[in-house]
Amino acid sequence: MLTASTRLLRLLALLQTRRHWGGNELAERLEIHPRTVRRDIDKLRELGYPIEASSGVAGGYSFRAGQTLPPLLLDDDEALAAALALRMASVGSVGNMEEPALRALVKLEQVMPARLRRRTDALRSAILPMERWGASVDAGLLALLASACRDQLRLGFAYADSRGQATQREVEPQGVVHTGQNWYLVAWDTVRSDWRTFRVDRIAGEVGVGRHFAPRIGPEGGDLRAYLSRSLAVPPYAEQARVVLHAPHSEMARHIPASAAVLTPIEGGHCLLQCGAHALDHLVYWLMALGVPFTVQSPPALIERLRLAQVRLGQALAAGEASQE
Repeated sequence: MLTASTRLLRLLALLQTRRHWGGNELAERLEIHPRTVRRDIDKLRELGYPIEASSGVAGGYSFRAGQTLPPLLLDDDEALAAALALRMASVGSVGNMEEPALRALVKLEQVMPARLRRRTDALRSAILPMERWGASVDAGLLALLASACRDQLRLGFAYADSRGQATQREVEPQGVVHTGQNWYLVAWDTVRSDWRTFRVDRIAGEVGVGRHFAPRIGPEGGDLRAYLSRSLAVPPYAEQARVVLHAPHSEMARHIPASAAVLTPIEGGHCLLQCGAHALDHLVYWLMALGVPFTVQSPPALIERLRLAQVRLGQALAAGEASQE
């Protein structure tokens, strides 16, 4: 026979695993009478857990949204995952989240058993986040965008592109994606009738929330990460390049991230690289750093920059040899 406290914990754990439970089903799982289930549900409500009861053939119990956060019941792996996520959030790129994340982490660690605190300390000492890079975004703005994606609500906002040009946008938001450096909103632009990506830190002023819109299949068949990677690799840069890399696609894909360039396998075991840049000199040194033979297809100006780089390297080598004589 389970003690009352142990039974309450098991009941709470079951209720958190899915949206709805029948009363008799809970009673069978806990090996108690349905009347005991009802009494235990009442006790959980007194403790602050927002549990809703329904009657009828499909009646039962389910969690609902409450006015305040009730105590959380986490198993060991969930507690460690939460601690690690809070640790990363405390040094993350979401503005105004560092202090709340640290407060939540302290509260979580205070109630952890000793065995979990030791594992959490090991994670904290072994995992050292690098200094933040990329733009910081407001947590409230992220929450608003995510809610609009979930509820399919149109958004209107002022947006500044990479050149600082301001435009007013009306979009149907599809999802929010983080690249590890910046946050992006993927949305259907109703004026341009096409999919677009928007860096969240470039959204200016207040965001207007409009009416509902009919859902549509997202770009790349709904794979927003793939779409964003392709958009970032070949954006409207001043210069676009097509380069054949004389190396297998599988090998180059391990070294070139999808957000940097589009790689396509071609005949002969080679691959085609397509990318953009604001300055061709950046492409010259990046291509040379890859360490594989390559052939430039376009633009012709990139070939000229490579020839100039060859001359400079020759001059540098000659000067170095002369200084050693």
